[in-house]
Amino acid sequence: METKKVLKKTGKIAGNVLLWVFVFLCILGIFMTISAKRKGDGAATILGMQMRVVQSPSMEKCDATDVSGYRIKDIRTGSMIFINVVPKNEAKAEKWYSKLEVGDVLTFRYVYTTQETITHRITSIEKKPTGGYIIELQGDNKTESTGVLTQVIDTSDVNSYNYVIGKVTGQSYVFGRFMQALRGPVGLICIVILPSVIIIILEVVKILNMLNADKRKARQKKEAEQQSELDALKRRLAELEAANNSAAADAAQTDTVTNGEEP
Repeated sequence: METKKVLKKTGKIAGNVLLWVFVFLCILGIFMTISAKRKGDGAATILGMQMRVVQSPSMEKCDATDVSGYRIKDIRTGSMIFINVVPKNEAKAEKWYSKLEVGDVLTFRYVYTTQETITHRITSIEKKPTGGYIIELQGDNKTESTGVLTQVIDTSDVNSYNYVIGKVTGQSYVFGRFMQALRGPVGLICIVILPSVIIIILEVVKILNMLNADKRKARQKKEAEQQSELDALKRRLAELEAANNSAAADAAQTDTVTNGEEP
């Protein structure tokens, strides 16, 4: 019985935790969707960390590119990437760039026919004598049908349309797919309909539990009253039995005395 109570309590706690995790992810998805639409380029920024969903296979796994020695490996299409944005302060930005190395993955804006947002790996970085850095980048997927292109960014040219947004510090394919789903038709179901159904079910279960609890209390009260009446009846019967036994004993004693006085 005690084990059953513990399991029930554990299941209830686990259910509440999962529910709140789901609610948190839905709220986060709503926030990211609004933030991305407001920004206009599909990015969302939370607590100084920019998040984007990778749209192309240019950083997917390729045998021609060895990434085993790098912290950020291949990045699958649909993955959510987490970007440490370049500081706006010039001195802090210079220090930020000085820590970059070959193999780091950057997200940047670059112009071909139009300005695009690209995420590629640094293949070369050189400090300029006059200040700033020349950074060359390529995608890992060397077998991609579009071919291998090299992007070159001069960080000292503050007016250039080619500039670094930030460094990729992490990625999550599952989270990326989840966020993409929330932005589509499935998102309406996950964010609006499903939570509403869950809340309704939980409220119905809560009401049923309350009704069952009230019925159980009423039944227990009735059983207690019946038991009390039964106990009172037993006491009354015991008292009557004791009285009868006493009367019988008295009658027997009287008979004995009477018989002893006869001539």
